[in-house]
Amino acid sequence: MIFNSCTLSTNLQTMTDILEEIVARKRVDIERMKATYTEHDIHRQVELLIDEGSTVPSMRQSLMKSANGIIAEFKRRSPSKGWIKEDADAAVVPLGYEQAGAAAISILTDKPYFGGKDKDIKTARQSGVLLPILYKNFVVDEYQVFEARLCGASAVLLIAACLSKEECRALLGMTRELGMEALLEMHSEAETEYADLLPDMCGINNRNLGTFRTDVQNSFRLASLLPDDICRVSESGLKDAETLNALKLVGYSGFLIGERFMAESNPAEALKNFLH
Repeated sequence: MIFNSCTLSTNLQTMTDILEEIVARKRVDIERMKATYTEHDIHRQVELLIDEGSTVPSMRQSLMKSANGIIAEFKRRSPSKGWIKEDADAAVVPLGYEQAGAAAISILTDKPYFGGKDKDIKTARQSGVLLPILYKNFVVDEYQVFEARLCGASAVLLIAACLSKEECRALLGMTRELGMEALLEMHSEAETEYADLLPDMCGINNRNLGTFRTDVQNSFRLASLLPDDICRVSESGLKDAETLNALKLVGYSGFLIGERFMAESNPAEALKNFLH
């Protein structure tokens, strides 16, 4: 398979084709990381953090208690649209989101396709961010869960389309063992079967990863297929407060919004205006 670290083809590939490309690249990158910073090394670093009493805030609790439930996303680029804000500063934007009233922060840490890195979460924490932070990446290996804990994330994104049910179960278990939570993302009726693994949060992605088209009705269609007492999160294509209010009525507590804010000159100000 030929990888292009700058762009993904936006023709009508199937979702499986695109995810295969991303996941295959991810597995290669992880093996390279393990060769320079071994699993023993990263396990030891995380054990030291935990032994020192390091904890992270609960994303689930923050969303359930929040009046707005907004997970404001820090994202420099998109596979379908290219660079959104190439010079976005992880020391400025996430803290601005917190000050503007977000319930949680999502930070893209995938470099080839989204222009992110683990250090962005560390930088956000060092800037003063206290809110829960979602480690958003294509997580396919326990090594990445340790990376997320080491950089200060509160929760890890797990994508059902990338994982078998058993792989997902194992990653959920490791996430909890390290004192974090998991947002399990689904996009189809078939994938809602993963909800019986009882993740901390269930996310419904409104974006079709094959065509990159977005349909917010996806969240409404799949809402009734999720457990009644689960923390539900709607992801992608959320443009206005009316849509969020309608989603709240069918049980959603969290709303992940990225490009809507990042495309503006001042993402934090855009969030503030949205809330008002």
